[in-house]
Amino acid sequence: MKLFSLVVLMFVLAGVVLVILKKRGLLGSSNGPWPFYAKRPLSQPEQVLYHRLVKALPDHIVLAQVQVSRVLGVKKGFKFHEWNNRINRLSYDFVVCTKDSTVLAAIELDDNSHEAATRLETDNKKEKATSAAAVRLIRWHVRSLPDEATIQAEFTEKQHNPSLKPTANGKPVSAA
Repeated sequence: MKLFSLVVLMFVLAGVVLVILKKRGLLGSSNGPWPFYAKRPLSQPEQVLYHRLVKALPDHIVLAQVQVSRVLGVKKGFKFHEWNNRINRLSYDFVVCTKDSTVLAAIELDDNSHEAATRLETDNKKEKATSAAAVRLIRWHVRSLPDEATIQAEFTEKQHNPSLKPTANGKPVSAA
């Protein structure tokens, strides 16, 4: 009899907890209002760089906040889900494409948060995947945003000399 009373008491307590959670909106009920608000997808420095990219590269497509998995695919013969899971939560700050959507480069805008150990690990993973796909990854720091001429030079030099490889600061070096 004690066991039965204990089981009934547990069910009653569980029911009370569920009612409280539902009233507070913590159960994710789709019937009531959802707790979302619109926010700006680009930070202030990202907005500045975006407008410079668009102005400096008028014959290109400039995309912001792009999932890495929209840019990189998994080669046939490899387990798609296993490899895609390594990149599916990563994003590039910007992707620059030709008018036919051919990717020319991915751009990362770094700030002090990129010095944290977990962020360094994420950046390394992103760099490894991007390099494996032979996509250029350009990194600029928020404290030294490139001007339009620097942006144009970065893309003009690469188009005329594909042997140039970007370094961590975006400056080309010979691949020889």
